Amino acid sequence: MVSAVKIMDEGDISRAVTRMAHEIIEKNKTLRDVVVVGIRTRGVYLAKRLIDKLGKLEKIEIPFGVLDITFYRDDLDKIDEQPVVHSTEINLDLTDKVVIIADDVLYSGRTVRAALNALMDFGRPKKVELAVLIDRGHRELPIKADYVGKNIPTSRREKIKLRITEVDGKEDEVIVEK
Repeated sequence: MVSAVKIMDEGDISRAVTRMAHEIIEKNKTLRDVVVVGIRTRGVYLAKRLIDKLGKLEKIEIPFGVLDITFYRDDLDKIDEQPVVHSTEINLDLTDKVVIIADDVLYSGRTVRAALNALMDFGRPKKVELAVLIDRGHRELPIKADYVGKNIPTSRREKIKLRITEVDGKEDEVIVEK
């Protein structure tokens, strides 16, 4: 039997995104060179929400990109014989930009490592920052998020699944035991 515990609801997620947007503004002073890139799949929706909030707060349009890291993963042979590859949509040179990578959950750090490798195909950013909705710990690589919606200590037996309206038709954050 799998049990689930709700750790964030729609309001919690919205407040976390608002706080992260304020932190981005405070840390970067100007957003003219900032680009937000979401990691497929749910990181894309966090990125869009951050861009929307930043745009409303600062009256500026932030460039946005979508990153598919499938071919940059170090466990590609373990995830599927026929992995599903989606398109990467970054239509600008990232050279000398502050790139904020957005993802839903930070766990081992391997997804972020793959994203960093993929980003280098689009130029050499001035700086790369990381925004995650949930940091659950258990890092295998020396990676730390700059902006965190919520820190949720978990055991390795547990899994955090983000359900969002755009993908799942329902919105909340859940810990699901394996």
